[in-house]
Amino acid sequence: MVPLPEGEIMAIQGKELALACAQAADDTKAENIRILDMHGQSNLADFMVVCTGTSMPQLRAILRNVAEYVEVEHGVKAVRTEGKADTRWVVLDFIDVMVHVMDEELRAYYCLDELWKDAKEIHWQTAV
Repeated sequence: MVPLPEGEIMAIQGKELALACAQAADDTKAENIRILDMHGQSNLADFMVVCTGTSMPQLRAILRNVAEYVEVEHGVKAVRTEGKADTRWVVLDFIDVMVHVMDEELRAYYCLDELWKDAKEIHWQTAV
């Protein structure tokens, strides 16, 4: 591996990016954080991170922390953001990884966890 010039950040992708997103969400006290390996399940992304915020301020904080942490620490920006905290469901699209930040009511209603139940779950707390 070629060393990076001083001050350069190596951009990450795939599983490592999903792990970084989950950790950033956890740092903001997001609840029920899950990473799903979407290989063979969907063409939208390789990994999906789903987490819950319990209030509008917390939803905003989770979104801000995930986006800032991944950009500052790993040099990766979300290419697209769908929704706003006020809509209670926001998706940060990092191409390889989609991060769904939802409030409890919408997460229970849309059941993404059940929709993608055949996806392999990455146990991120032991992997970080």
